[in-house]
Amino acid sequence: MHDDALIARAKAWLAEDPDAETRAELAELIDSGAHAELAARFGGTLQFGTAGLRGELGAGPMRMNRSVVIRAAAGLAAFLKKQGRTDGLVVVGYDARHKSADFARDTAAVMTGAGLRAAVLPRPLPTPVLAFAVRHLGAVAGVEVTASHNPPRDNGYKVYLGDGSQIVPPADAEIAAEIDAIGSLNDVPRPDSGWETLDDSVLDAYLARTDAVLADGSPRTARTVYTAMHGVGKDVLLAAFARAGFPEPVLVTEQAEPDPDFPTVAFPNPEEPGAMDLAFAKARETDPDLIIANDPDADRCAVAVKDGGAWRMLRGDEVGALLAAHLVARGARGTFAESIVSSSLLGRIAEKAGLPYEETLTGFKWIARVEGLRYGYEEALGYCVDPDGVRDKDGITAALLITELASELRERGRTLLDLLDDLAVEHGLHATDQLSVRVQDLSVIADAMTRLREQPPTELAGLPITLAEDLTRGTADLPPTDGLRYTLTGARVIVRPSGTEPKLKCYLEVVVPVDSPTALPAARTKATDLLTTIKRDLSTAAGI
Repeated sequence: MHDDALIARAKAWLAEDPDAETRAELAELIDSGAHAELAARFGGTLQFGTAGLRGELGAGPMRMNRSVVIRAAAGLAAFLKKQGRTDGLVVVGYDARHKSADFARDTAAVMTGAGLRAAVLPRPLPTPVLAFAVRHLGAVAGVEVTASHNPPRDNGYKVYLGDGSQIVPPADAEIAAEIDAIGSLNDVPRPDSGWETLDDSVLDAYLARTDAVLADGSPRTARTVYTAMHGVGKDVLLAAFARAGFPEPVLVTEQAEPDPDFPTVAFPNPEEPGAMDLAFAKARETDPDLIIANDPDADRCAVAVKDGGAWRMLRGDEVGALLAAHLVARGARGTFAESIVSSSLLGRIAEKAGLPYEETLTGFKWIARVEGLRYGYEEALGYCVDPDGVRDKDGITAALLITELASELRERGRTLLDLLDDLAVEHGLHATDQLSVRVQDLSVIADAMTRLREQPPTELAGLPITLAEDLTRGTADLPPTDGLRYTLTGARVIVRPSGTEPKLKCYLEVVVPVDSPTALPAARTKATDLLTTIKRDLSTAAGI
């Protein structure tokens, strides 16, 4: 963009910006002639998609700020009215990140100004409480202001429709078109009042619903260490555990209270290196049966266990299989579902139990829509264990269910690791790993995908690729998505750009047959070697 045009666009934005903080920030950039920074902020607009919006906080259309949120809310309101939802309720939730409460209030004001009804949750609460509230209150839509486990400088905007599920195409494109059609912010009515601030009755109803997750009379003895990762999960999880009769979790106090700066972690994501160090230290002090961690908006649940003398995180796929086995043992009926990047072990468990099974594209927006869903999970620590209550991943109810399973095993002198061994002997060792590359320049991701499409590998780790699928074309079971899937003899690889972060993600799985428990150590060694070699060969093929 030409310098004069850039300055003109920045000044026009500045004139409408309702936030004193971002106005001051933008005025300083204009006055100092920071053209490179202005170009980064005004070179386009933050795109609204199936993940809603997510980005770095700051002034300008390529950042998350009140102006962008007001436009998004106005676009959503216009979409709802075109759908005939002219006086429906929109319920708004928010986390404890910087600006989240402001963005929630702006959304409620825009909905009210558009003639819709709006209700805001009483304080920062877990995302699953908002997902529950959409259906519980009969809302036509829900908005959750959160950037989940992104870095502290980010925020986001997640949209649910009246079925309680996140948006999928074509709704995302239709909402985006309405956002693009918004002219001046001054034309968007934003009254100072007229919406409802909810009391705790919605949260009480959510907590009452958590009873449905556990079996009547099941053991409730497992002891836990819990970290909220500086997010909003603590109070709700403690209330749910107390209601269920579990021992009170021992808190990682340094991470227990909401803090939008996430001071003890580089990334507030239990999967990131170092994020669980304080929880491991607390576990070494207190010797619990397991560690539970939520991400900052508490829709994900991480689990760690003692393995020999040391504590280690279970992979999302391991927790996914454990919860599935537990539900099967309890006689659960209905469809088990997972995204294509998750372990194929779930399909084996469902098949053995005579249960329907489905694979979907990544994201709970797809998993939650599976007909007859009883249980759904994704390897990125997301579990839906009560789809009648929350049609999304829920880190609170997942924590309850895994702690019930640990309690049952404890009563028999067994552990979660023992059950994983049983599953490996019964179905084969399903070992998964991930090659994840975080980039500054998104062209690195595009170049890697192009290279793999134009020069696809014929083998990885000496295993021939028997089927190579470009998922942009879709398959018989899946709509199109930007991804590649390779089926190998005894292995599977999926490569895709992340939908929420500047990352290229490669999901690897190998399956090694296991004849008996004594064969497990050798099978694990073989699986580790194969995964390491596949990762190396795939890196070379992708040029990353």
